Amino acid sequence: MIERVKRSPHVAFGQNVCRLRTTAKLTQENLAEKADLSRRYIQEIESGAKNPSVNTAVRLKLALACSWDDLFAQTDK
Repeated sequence: MIERVKRSPHVAFGQNVCRLRTTAKLTQENLAEKADLSRRYIQEIESGAKNPSVNTAVRLKLALACSWDDLFAQTDK
């Protein structure tokens, strides 16, 4: 049975990106450079204003050197 989603998936994704970025001591600008994205797009992802593509998720995963579980976690950490 599928567990009920606690937050909108793209909002949870953005919060996870922000948490992982700050844990890695990266600025939005640093992460944007590592992922070859704009700082503005990183800001929009973290705020939940944008729903990133799979390609963008892969770029962020590689730039943050994290697991898929960490990137897509639905729990509040």
